Amino acid sequence: MTLSGEPAFEDMTAKARLRETALRLFAEEGIEGTTVRDIARMSGVSLGLIRHHFGSKDGLRAACDTYAIEQMVHLKKEIILDGKLADRESMSSFHPRMLVLIRYVARSVCDGSPSADAMFSQIVSSTQDWIEAQFPGEFADPRMQAALVVATEIGILVMHKQFSDVLGADALSPKGHLQLARAKVEFYSKPLISPEVAATALETIEKLQDSPNSKQHEEGGAAC
Repeated sequence: MTLSGEPAFEDMTAKARLRETALRLFAEEGIEGTTVRDIARMSGVSLGLIRHHFGSKDGLRAACDTYAIEQMVHLKKEIILDGKLADRESMSSFHPRMLVLIRYVARSVCDGSPSADAMFSQIVSSTQDWIEAQFPGEFADPRMQAALVVATEIGILVMHKQFSDVLGADALSPKGHLQLARAKVEFYSKPLISPEVAATALETIEKLQDSPNSKQHEEGGAAC
């Protein structure tokens, strides 16, 4: 069995092997750079099984999108909620799988297709569910908070080259990803402004939102 609870590749069903192969090829070569013939050949199954199980390459890609999101949520739950952050053996096992998923998501969300838009929305919804479960009532707009978190994560992927230059290693390589993971843990765990500054800023923003000028701009925008 794999870490995610699925059987090893050689023990998977033909459908699961196709999905797993597509996930890895899409991550490495991109959606456009991967053919259904490549996927079938590397899966060790006939080309017709792609049509049988997924209908088309687009259908297979949609299945990979859904699976990648589910896997990332599942692994993060195991890592954080099940207390495996301190378990070196577990973390060593999680890392390669998470890296594959991150590479896939990086390719998928950056290609500008409707599927990428749908994936962004799905990830935001999953993140929102997690925020609301772990921090109930702490955020005025949990969905916006989730969108900011996801946009930050995706921004790192979009600026992959620039982050890699700063890290001195490919941000999507095992070495670079671990460096980036360390920086992200510190980023999320340490506030950059004090509670006093935050309270003052929020109070000012609320006053600006309630001001007549703000309401006039909203009405003017609606009229346009």
